Amino acid sequence: MKLTTFDAGEGPRAGVLTEDGMLDAWHLIGNPGGTGLRELIAGGHLERLRTALIEEAAAAKAAAFSPTSVTLLPPIPDPDKIICIGLNYRSHAEEFGLELPKAPTVFAKYRNALAGDGQPVDLPAASEKVDFEAEIAFVIGRQARDVPAGAALDYVAGYTLLNDLSARDLQFLTPQWMPGKVFDGSAPCGPWLVTPDEAGPHDSIGISLTLNGEKMQGSDSGDLIFSVPELVSHLSRWMTLEPGDIISTGTPSGVGSARKPRIWLQDGDELVVSSPSLGELRTTIRRQA
Repeated sequence: MKLTTFDAGEGPRAGVLTEDGMLDAWHLIGNPGGTGLRELIAGGHLERLRTALIEEAAAAKAAAFSPTSVTLLPPIPDPDKIICIGLNYRSHAEEFGLELPKAPTVFAKYRNALAGDGQPVDLPAASEKVDFEAEIAFVIGRQARDVPAGAALDYVAGYTLLNDLSARDLQFLTPQWMPGKVFDGSAPCGPWLVTPDEAGPHDSIGISLTLNGEKMQGSDSGDLIFSVPELVSHLSRWMTLEPGDIISTGTPSGVGSARKPRIWLQDGDELVVSSPSLGELRTTIRRQA
């Protein structure tokens, strides 16, 4: 399933994208009082939704919204946590000449960083060196604490795309990376959350990024230093993971700051993060006058 959060004019709703259009997931399972996708996942309703899609196919088709008539929001616009992993592709560590980390390098973003597919992002006034980072993210499906790696995939609700926009001049002001990672809109995410059965094996999800039509990055999750199951296991030993938490797995080589000459994002730039199984995440960059 392709799960979404959309707005058809009455506020955010959990949805599911089908060939017939966008369906209100809560109406489909007979609970019109529900609202968000995080709530749907936390309530354990995904299998119920899958069944309803089959059993209520005719009624669902009649109730579908045209995708062009709704606004797509980030799949999980209200996560409890956005956990990001740095230096987690072998190729990315190698392009900077760094040793492979012995444990996941963790930093955070906040809800203000999230932007939906197609939503423009304003460059922060405090930075002149904003970079792109195409990433595969996954969403936690149920509370996870001290999870062994062998059972970790049972805790994954689905996968999505995320662009970890990074203000490099702010990122390295302090020993911690956070100043360059938290500006408004610095985590475009979407366009939807793809359930594991459609996303494909966790270690072979493809990803690429183009800047104004030119390919900058390309790899797949087989190059991850710490795989999705390993990340769930590590992180769940360090903190309790909650349904709807977003975990972004890191970026492959090709970022602007590693190029000669370096490439920094400019007003009017068009970024597309894409994946054969996860779709396309489009972002326009703006600089406010």
